[in-house]
Amino acid sequence: MAAMGAMGVMAAVGALPAGAGSLPPLPTLGVPGVPELKPLTRYEAMRLGPGWSHSCHAMLYAPNPGMLFGRIPLRYAVLMQMRFDGLLGFPGGFVDRRYWSLEDGLNRVLGLGLGCVRLTEADYLCSHLTDGPHRVVAHLYARQLTLEELHTIEISAVHSRDHGLEVMGMVRVPLYTQKDRMGGLPNFLANSFVGTAKFQLLFALKILNMVPEEKLAEAVAATQKPKKPAIDHAAVAAAKQANELAAAARAGNEYADSAENQAAAHAAAELAEQQAAGLESQAVLEHLAAVPGAEAVVAELHAQPGADSVLEQPVAEAME
Repeated sequence: MAAMGAMGVMAAVGALPAGAGSLPPLPTLGVPGVPELKPLTRYEAMRLGPGWSHSCHAMLYAPNPGMLFGRIPLRYAVLMQMRFDGLLGFPGGFVDRRYWSLEDGLNRVLGLGLGCVRLTEADYLCSHLTDGPHRVVAHLYARQLTLEELHTIEISAVHSRDHGLEVMGMVRVPLYTQKDRMGGLPNFLANSFVGTAKFQLLFALKILNMVPEEKLAEAVAATQKPKKPAIDHAAVAAAKQANELAAAARAGNEYADSAENQAAAHAAAELAEQQAAGLESQAVLEHLAAVPGAEAVVAELHAQPGADSVLEQPVAEAME
């Protein structure tokens, strides 16, 4: 913390007079997968001019000796808040530089959301230029408290004016990673954050030596691994219905084919019966013709209307 206090003081002072040497480069995040924001000193930020807006936020934290499930060290309790828009962020907001200093404006906002904390220039941590079309410089302050003090602020926040309106509630950041490589900090980082809040969280955790840089990189990398696509139950139901319709159509075609085959078989059977009947009739006639005295019977059969076509046609069809 002593080193961080020195860094904060140097950042607040800004550029040194000519000939007095120069400040060391401002620290950067350096975590793969997280776009860098341009750092600048507090002095430089104050010289940006009236065309720039200033947002000031506070990270309140406390050493936490607790153990999750009796085996996972919690190490620190870090406060963030769930906003009205469903995004995570630090307590704070925009400060109108025409009427307030950075710290006075920040404390005014904190009083609405937390109710019982005041920060000073000594708590200043860093400033960064934000990406995007808006000309905004984001300032972050950090204050270490005792766990009891932090818990008091959590209770006070529930009774603040903004609770349930602009602020849905305070949350603690899990700084550990579970064995599945996602539980804890990786899952927390997978949430949606407002503005520079995610960058500021990672930056503060690194600069304040609260989480090793390699652990931060692992947590960020875990959130960027491709996830299995979510099951579209509507699409599955539609595909099932389409398969059922296709199966029904195939069954209908098979039924139609079967009906056609049955009709054809029935027609063939009728034809066969007719042919058999014709052959039998011819055989009877031939047999009668061979019987003495039956000529009159045969002649009478042929004399009946249509008898020749009925008796002879099936024989012709059979022969063909």
